[in-house]
Amino acid sequence: MTYSVKEIFLTLQGEGGQAGRPAVFCRFSGCNLWSGREQDRSTAQCQFCDTDFIGTDGTLGGKYKTADLLADRIESVWGEQQRFRFVVFTGGEPLLQLDAPLIDAIHARGFEIAVETNGTVNPPAGIDWLCTSPKVGTDWIVRQGQELKLVFPQPGIDPAHLEDLPFDEFWLQPMDGPDQVANTQAAIEYCLAHPRWRLSIQTHKLIGIR
Repeated sequence: MTYSVKEIFLTLQGEGGQAGRPAVFCRFSGCNLWSGREQDRSTAQCQFCDTDFIGTDGTLGGKYKTADLLADRIESVWGEQQRFRFVVFTGGEPLLQLDAPLIDAIHARGFEIAVETNGTVNPPAGIDWLCTSPKVGTDWIVRQGQELKLVFPQPGIDPAHLEDLPFDEFWLQPMDGPDQVANTQAAIEYCLAHPRWRLSIQTHKLIGIR
């Protein structure tokens, strides 16, 4: 298949259980919960996304015609270091495009693979770190993995009802936007009262990296 990629870049993971870890981010274009266009936000299933995933015009974005071509590009962005190779596939919704040939090509180059998904698409085998971030009102089916990261608060999703799902880690991430300060305080208070949950902060925004 041809992979539509918005951008590829080297950074530190900013959120959740892998925060602070060097990673190549490969952001796929497209999502099944929102078109990415502001005029469609009010009618989208996900209305609070803060990411530009439209098109292929970002850093090293483009149409990659084979898994090996995309894997080679990711490897070139990582550089010569052979150890601790780590790639995060994100979006949009990366599971619309991530497939077995790409997973195999990435693993062949020595990378650990992480995915950040909205949980509405079944993942292929071979993902090393699966982070599900459910959105209210969606039919999310990916209910196990390494990390459950809930943007908080979302009226209609009670974190208490998720605590028994088979995830290794449970994170509350304050919803960005005009109410971020209040949302952060609410998330702190929730974590203090419900220690199954940890606080996830978007550290990349705080320190000014991508």
